[in-house]
Amino acid sequence: MLRFLTAGESHGPALTVILEGMPAGLPIDFDGLAADMRRRQAGYGRGRRMAIESDAAEFLGGVRHGLTTGGPIAMQIRNRDWDNWQATMYIETERPPDAAGARRAPVVRPRPGHADLAGALKYDHTDIRDVLERASARETAARVAAGAIARQLLQALGIRLVSHVRAIGDVHLPDSRVVSVGEALAAEQSPVRCADASVAARMVAAIDAAREAGDTLGGEVEVVVTGLPVGLGSHVQWDRKLDGRLAQAVMSIPAIKAVAIGDGVEGAARPGSLVHDEIVLTHTAEGRRLSRPTNRSGGLEGGITTGEDLRVRAFMKPIATLMQPLRSVDLTTLEEAPAAIERSDVCAVPAAGVIAEAMVALVLADAVLERFGGDSLSQVQRHVDLARATVAARTSRPE
Repeated sequence: MLRFLTAGESHGPALTVILEGMPAGLPIDFDGLAADMRRRQAGYGRGRRMAIESDAAEFLGGVRHGLTTGGPIAMQIRNRDWDNWQATMYIETERPPDAAGARRAPVVRPRPGHADLAGALKYDHTDIRDVLERASARETAARVAAGAIARQLLQALGIRLVSHVRAIGDVHLPDSRVVSVGEALAAEQSPVRCADASVAARMVAAIDAAREAGDTLGGEVEVVVTGLPVGLGSHVQWDRKLDGRLAQAVMSIPAIKAVAIGDGVEGAARPGSLVHDEIVLTHTAEGRRLSRPTNRSGGLEGGITTGEDLRVRAFMKPIATLMQPLRSVDLTTLEEAPAAIERSDVCAVPAAGVIAEAMVALVLADAVLERFGGDSLSQVQRHVDLARATVAARTSRPE
């Protein structure tokens, strides 16, 4: 019901995103959208490109007088660096005489760990730039723009998303450390978006050491979602299970190599008595209600939301461009040569959390519209309120 497509290259004129399926009547928080775009560009360990770009999403359709119309939303994010790349990335058959910037030589030495070699062989390109420009994580700026609109729909329904960094390289929070929503929000002030100041300082030192060595670092981020209604997703078919949909969306982020829900991998090593979340009765002045003393499942059971906080963790490998390049082969001569070097980051883990928020928001917004329906925000809100009241009536009793 909700889908998006992006287009554009890293050093082309612009990135474009079309978001289809948003209900009418959603007020757009333009400042909130701009803030999410800035957050993606921040974080200790980012490269020089972030100093060039100042990402801003320009609406081209689907919004009028500050409200969504129900039609497809089109946005464009201009690449300021296009001014320096016109002589390399021109669109016309022949280079325009006024194309600015130096013309770069074709890229012929693929980087291990990147889409370079597989993409060049798949699409029969001789210049790997035709692959790397689209495979670049620059494309995620368009995802964050779309995700910001999805986030605003969720916020209107009382659903909130945050993220934080759990690990960079071998520096990490303890496995048992559960970061609250408030702590994750406070972590926005950290240069690495980590909720523990002492761990954050060691993460910064690890990034500095990797930079000195011409190396890169990966890590782990966690997205936490509160206020979700019970019943998003389904157990009835494999492709409707929400955990599978979330995993696919988050795994599609460049350099993400694993996704976990709740305890994830750690739960595989524990007995069932220490993995599953018991269902108990909590007694209050208002009466009895069902509750969970733990949330090891991360808010999902059987592919369906339980009403507990959703916790999605993503594991990012180190970026493939190394300033001390790994061994590779020149595809024009088939002789060994060091891999190509493209301008890149030392560590983009803090930004990965923001992108993961966007992808989780898009999946959840789609699941909300699938579950509750409605062509306008007011219709969706009424359906959500009715479902919440129905669940509350089934799971609580007066004393």
